[in-house]
Order: sequence, then structure tokens, then C-alpha cells
Amino acid sequence: MNVSLKLMMTFRTTAGNKVSLSVDDPRSDLNEQEIKDAMELIITKDIFAPNGATLTEAVEAKVVRTDTTGYDLVIG
Repeated sequence: MNVSLKLMMTFRTTAGNKVSLSVDDPRSDLNEQEIKDAMELIITKDIFAPNGATLTEAVEAKVVRTDTTGYDLVIG
């Protein structure tokens, strides 16, 4: 089984849409204030413009854990 973690950050844009950015393998000791600060910095620096819209608001953040089980299937 392979376990992976992603920090999912959701923003609202000037167009009113929600946009998510993800970071693979976030630090295990990452805290809520650090996430808020990072999201505010992303908004302030205005470095992302999905479909030409500016990020205006931090909406949500969560760490998503995915467990993947692969199977070696031989069909024949």
C-alpha cells in the first residue's frame, strides 16, 4: 500500500470561481497559521491568474491522505 499526502488550498477568484492549488508531501508539523500565512502570501503576490482571474480570498485548506493499493494482474 502506498500512502500519499497533499495540502489542498482553495481560493476564490475575481470571477467568483473556486480554484484549488495542491502541495505534495506537506510537512507533518505544518500548522493552521502557517497555512493561512502562505495562502495570504499567494494572494498578495498575485502570482497565479487561473483563466485570467486574480485570486482574492482564501476559502479552505485541508490535508488529503490517499491510500493506493496496486495489483499485479496477469490476464491471458
